[in-house]
Amino acid sequence: MMLTMLAAAAIAVTPAPQPAPIQVMVLGTYHFGNPGRDKVNVRVDDVTTPHRQRELEALAESIATFKPTRVMVEVQRPGPSYDVADFTSFSPALLRTDRDETTQIGYRVASRVGLRSVQGIDEQPGKGEPDYFPIGRVETYAKVHGEQAYLDAAFARVQASAHQFEKEQATTSIPKMLIRYNDPSTPMGGQDSYYSMLRFGDGDDQPGADLNAMWYLRNAKIFAKLINVAKPGDRILVVYGAGHSYWLRHFAATTPGYELVDVTPYLQRAADQIR
Repeated sequence: MMLTMLAAAAIAVTPAPQPAPIQVMVLGTYHFGNPGRDKVNVRVDDVTTPHRQRELEALAESIATFKPTRVMVEVQRPGPSYDVADFTSFSPALLRTDRDETTQIGYRVASRVGLRSVQGIDEQPGKGEPDYFPIGRVETYAKVHGEQAYLDAAFARVQASAHQFEKEQATTSIPKMLIRYNDPSTPMGGQDSYYSMLRFGDGDDQPGADLNAMWYLRNAKIFAKLINVAKPGDRILVVYGAGHSYWLRHFAATTPGYELVDVTPYLQRAADQIR
């Protein structure tokens, strides 16, 4: 009788099997088409040239070894699937004309690994919704309170990095440049420029803190969309502007059931292949 009770107790406390973790690789990138939507923009080489295409092929070959089951990009599409309809008509010929990183990296990798769909998980404010990057309020506060020099300094490091990038393009491959864009210690891959805005505020008026809160909110909503469609065991490649990568990496590393996969070794492998 005692043995039976002990066996029953052992069965009762046996933990349920845990679902396979969802792996997320965040590839932060500069905007290949240079649409001019960022506060600091850079002049970008034409990525449709033969030598840049060879570099992007090496990048896609390396990323494909991650064996992504989903590719998600910086495009806004409606739920619940968030599928990007444009991907269904993708062909390699498009790589010769469309400079956007969504096509050049996202679609290229998805096609290479045989995916039938790509998800667009971007978040933009709709009618009546708040601004996710209220930099205008920060600029007004700095001007009114005589703190323009501090604001200029906050952008100076980013601008210097942008100028360095423009110079390096002539001698540096795309995978090599993307290593720096995914390094959290750099202005492109880190959060320093956002946190430097926290100083702009006094009492009830805190535009710098509000900017950080709204930027966090946008990225939280982006990752929430990823969660909406992810399944246990998925390996998800997220191709996004590098300014988002700090928070997207944070969510992938800290959300229960998710694991962050470091993209740097894949970028380095591609860079080494091009030498």
